[in-house]
Amino acid sequence: MNREKRTPVIAGNWKMNSGSPAEASALLGGLLEACPKAPACEVVVCPPATALALAADTLRGSAIALGAQNCHFAPSGAYTGEVSAAMLTGVGCTHVIIGHSERRQYFGETNETAGKRLAAAVAGGLCGILCVGESLEQREAGQEIETCAAQLAGGLAEIPAEALAHVMIAYEPVWAIGTGRTATAQEANRVCGEIRRLLAERYGTEAADRVRILYGGSMNEKNAAELLAQPEIDGGLIGGASLKPESFAAIIRACEAGEAKA
Repeated sequence: MNREKRTPVIAGNWKMNSGSPAEASALLGGLLEACPKAPACEVVVCPPATALALAADTLRGSAIALGAQNCHFAPSGAYTGEVSAAMLTGVGCTHVIIGHSERRQYFGETNETAGKRLAAAVAGGLCGILCVGESLEQREAGQEIETCAAQLAGGLAEIPAEALAHVMIAYEPVWAIGTGRTATAQEANRVCGEIRRLLAERYGTEAADRVRILYGGSMNEKNAAELLAQPEIDGGLIGGASLKPESFAAIIRACEAGEAKA
C-alpha cells in the first residue's frame, strides 16, 4: 500500500496543562480559530480529564476530534483516579493515548498493562494511540529496535488483526521529549520503518501498511515539514507545540503541504 492511502494524523497531547475551564476554553478557542475548518489530515486534541467534557462541547461540529490521555483496562470497579473506555466515549472521546513514556516512567506502566489498556480501549470503541520508544541509555546501547519490539509485543498482545485498524503507533524517543533534542528526520523514519516491519511480522505486510505511525519526539513548527515528508511517518503526537494554537496550526499546515506534494 502506498503512503498516500494512509490519512495522516496530527494529535496534540496537552499533558497536565490547561485543565481549568478558563484555560481550556481559551486554548480550544485559539485552536478553532487557527486550525483549518476541514484539514486534509485528521486532527485530535487530548486535554486533561478535567477538561474533556468542556472540550467535547466546544469541539462539537468542528473538524477536531477529542482524545484522552489514558484509559483503564477494567470497565468499572475500585480503581480510584482511573477512567474507563465507556466513560471516555460517553463524554465524547474517539481516541486515547496508551503507554506514554511518562506513564511508564512515573506511574509504573508496563508493556503488559499498556496492552490491557489498549485492548480495553479498542473493545470500548476508541482508537488507541500506542506509544513506544527508547531511553537515551537504550539508544546509546543500540537497543532502540529491541526496546520498541518489546513494547509493541506487550502493547499489541491482545489486539487481533481485525482490530488493528483501530490502533495507531506513536514512536516517541524518550530522550527527545521536552529536551529540545530531536532525532534527525532520516533516523526517525528509519525507526518508524522498523516498527512497520515488526508489525508486518506479526500481522502481515498488507495490515502493517495500513497502520499509521506517528512521530512523538518534540515535533514543532520548525521541524515538522522535514519529519512529515518522510515516507514512514504518518503524522505527529505533539506535546508543547499543541499548547500554542499558531504553532499547532503550523504543524497541521506542514502536514497538508506534504500531502499535497505526495
